[in-house]
Amino acid sequence: MVSFEGFTLSGNAPIYQQILLFLKRGAVSGTIRDGDELPSRRVLSALLGVNPNTVQKAYRLLEEEGLMTSHTGAKSQMVLTGEAIRRIRSELLEGDARALVTAMRQMGLTKEEAAALIDRYWE
Repeated sequence: MVSFEGFTLSGNAPIYQQILLFLKRGAVSGTIRDGDELPSRRVLSALLGVNPNTVQKAYRLLEEEGLMTSHTGAKSQMVLTGEAIRRIRSELLEGDARALVTAMRQMGLTKEEAAALIDRYWE
């Protein structure tokens, strides 16, 4: 069963997107694996203190992306192929990189200053 113990809500994005991001990051890091069961929509909404429709939206989007299967009366499970994990990793890294570059540009850093900063923290 996928644990949402480390999940914390923030005010930066809609809750359904935060749930998606948590699950995708878990898939990429290996803490969530192919076949892992997800809590039911009602259980997860109670656990997180959110509307069940919010969890339903996150689960529906996971299904649309082919990352989850769900059958009436059965447990929902993650579907994580090697290709899916590569796609998720690329999607997440691209989004994070864009946000970082945008922030650095807004703060007036040059490309060289940004590269030096990344080099410093890489180690």
